[in-house]
Amino acid sequence: MRNKLQTLKDFLALWTVRHAEGKNAKWWLFGLSFAESSFFPIPPDVLLAAILLTRERVRAFFYATITTLGSVLGGLFGYAIGYFLFQTVGVWLVHAYHLEQQMVTVQKLFSDNAFFAIFVAAFTPIPYKVFTIAAGLFGISIPTFIVASVLGRGGRFFLVATVMRYFGGHIARVFYRYFNALSFVFVFVLGIVVYIFIVR
Repeated sequence: MRNKLQTLKDFLALWTVRHAEGKNAKWWLFGLSFAESSFFPIPPDVLLAAILLTRERVRAFFYATITTLGSVLGGLFGYAIGYFLFQTVGVWLVHAYHLEQQMVTVQKLFSDNAFFAIFVAAFTPIPYKVFTIAAGLFGISIPTFIVASVLGRGGRFFLVATVMRYFGGHIARVFYRYFNALSFVFVFVLGIVVYIFIVR
């Protein structure tokens, strides 16, 4: 099952990149961003980076805005799945992506600090859809969910857009290759700063 899922993800990733230069690229980007936040396996960064490697690089922040908006709205859709449809659609998605253990972990993270948990998931490669569905299931405050999602998703996509816009080419490709690791480092440093200057 896992091998089939990986093959499907590889196919979908290639299919997604082929739409980077089409006239409907922004709509594909919005749709992918929306879907990935609740049920789709391909992150929108794939298409966002592909678009920004074309002549559309000068409109990097426009595309980052589209990605952020689509992702947060998709996150609210995931929230609705968790809140209203978990026993049907939600359970199926959790089983399809083998996320049972992650849901248990997310419940604990929410009990510790829901805002920071959602922000981390929105910014890093941690599957955001797990947190959107779980947020609805566990009844996390919607304002908390929206603010954390906007900051996390916006921070992630605007960071990608900034690097692609001003560096492009080889440097941007290297950055994108190591972005996942860099995002965890950023969140780790941010956590230390928050603890030192706010919590203590």
